[in-house]
Amino acid sequence: MDNQSFRDVLDAFLQAWEKSSLTELERYISTEYEAREVRDGEMEAFGYAESIEGWRQGFDFVKGKGAAWEIREVAVIPMKEDEVMAVLFATIVLDSKPMETGNLFFDTFKNEDYNWKLVRSYIETGVERGLARGTDLKLGL
Repeated sequence: MDNQSFRDVLDAFLQAWEKSSLTELERYISTEYEAREVRDGEMEAFGYAESIEGWRQGFDFVKGKGAAWEIREVAVIPMKEDEVMAVLFATIVLDSKPMETGNLFFDTFKNEDYNWKLVRSYIETGVERGLARGTDLKLGL
């Protein structure tokens, strides 16, 4: 596995997210993307089109409120030769104050034809900010 190419893609993905740039972020999401999200105990499955719409709504909210993203890398875990999971915690900072809760993302990226793409996610919403501290777990990267 080419650790540096994945690290470069993850950094670019996070920068696009922090800038609320859907155009840039879309480059890193596979059109075959599949996700599961748990919100208030209910699980919902969705794909690429719904994901892009969700990102658009989130980015519009952040831009419209003059807010910012706080994104924390909790762990990066190699899964297979061509797959890596990034565990990320994200919340919104509004009026210089981070929200009390955020979302915990378990994002799996796959190297397809020399391009790392986000292929699947499991997302827990409403996670308390103070509980998603992270670890020193960064295996192989």
